Amino acid sequence: MSHLLHRNLKATYPVAVGGKGVTLIDADGRSYIDASGGAAVSCLGHGHPDILAAMHAQIDKLAYAHTSFFTSDPAEELADHLIAHAPKGLSNVFICSSGSEAIEACLKLARHYFIETGQTRRTHFISRRQSYHGITVGALSVGGRMKDRAPFKEMLLAGHHIAPCHAYRGQHTDETPEAYGLRMADELEAKILELGSDTVAAFVAETVVGATLGASPPAPGYFRRIREICDRHGVLLILDEVMCGMGRTGSLHACEQEGIAPDLMAIAKGLGAGYAPIGAMLASGRIVEAVRQGSGAFPHSQTYNGHPLACAAALAVQQVIARDDLLANVRLQGAHLERRLKERFGNHHHVGDIRGRGHFWGIELVADRTSKTPFDAGLKLNARIKQAAMARGLLVYPMGGTADGVRGDHVLLAPPFIADAAVMDTIVERLGEAVDAAIADAV
Repeated sequence: MSHLLHRNLKATYPVAVGGKGVTLIDADGRSYIDASGGAAVSCLGHGHPDILAAMHAQIDKLAYAHTSFFTSDPAEELADHLIAHAPKGLSNVFICSSGSEAIEACLKLARHYFIETGQTRRTHFISRRQSYHGITVGALSVGGRMKDRAPFKEMLLAGHHIAPCHAYRGQHTDETPEAYGLRMADELEAKILELGSDTVAAFVAETVVGATLGASPPAPGYFRRIREICDRHGVLLILDEVMCGMGRTGSLHACEQEGIAPDLMAIAKGLGAGYAPIGAMLASGRIVEAVRQGSGAFPHSQTYNGHPLACAAALAVQQVIARDDLLANVRLQGAHLERRLKERFGNHHHVGDIRGRGHFWGIELVADRTSKTPFDAGLKLNARIKQAAMARGLLVYPMGGTADGVRGDHVLLAPPFIADAAVMDTIVERLGEAVDAAIADAV
């Protein structure tokens, strides 16, 4: 019996022992195409020699130094690189160990900014239903995945939620995508006015919604209107690009495609490509300067902030992505993946929607395409697809509750940036077999 506290104490997990390129290998010698990058993490695949070399070089020099005493070259160099390629106005980086930690840092800096500027009534955070911002208490408080919140609701901070911008289930048949986006964005202004515009600190949103909605992109113009509303009411915009950022959608930051920049942004996953635990908050110069001119202190820290080894790995990851022009490959092969998904599933009786950008795609499963009725949640179809895919040597990221937080199933694909057309073809082929087998078994 394992002494690890696994995610599911009733499950037996294969032991991962190796990985190379787009594949992982278990202790029995079986190989799997990592078509989800774990959870959109392994953007360079496994065993990349340049990243391993950078980590070896760093561990020979310095493993750890606490940030209350020292800074380090890898942390400074990573911050310089990130800001050099950041959306307009972002000037400083806080380096942590995960996406949840990055979101916590965003929430705390947003609140601290308003304390520093004398706007102490601004305590409310608004986010969207069917969003996911992490599993820590603060992140769960702003998150909108209700099944995750329910067991801990008495512990959570007060959070306020508006509707997601999710065209497949929200757009009216007589409504253009642009009109739908503006209608959804205007829900934010209504909520701000309901709470009192001088009491709202920030709006938190995933630029492209990942785990909970399966790579659901925003409607055209949605985030431009959101940015206008936030500016009009003095509300900070926090973008969660933990899953969809750092090249996953074909641009380094997903918000580039929306023509906006946030005040605070959380990144992780593709930042370090899984070679070491790392996340980061990027903050605007306006916020940082207000703190600098005030107390000068950001009252938030953790033991592994700015960990030199993690920073060296992440810097090497970002340098390889730039050197090898991998974002061009994401755009090229992302278009190929989209085409192959639509060829295989476009007329499938139980695939209601195919959506995404770059190397970030989801298919939503439905019992009936016309009515968009989800499968019975008790069938756990998404879990069945995961198992059927693994049996065929494919790793995908399934999730339930897609339609309303309880019902609905989708499968998320987030292949490494190094994947070529042949890999994409194999992913779609194996996924098609897995979906058909799981549905046949379920119904």
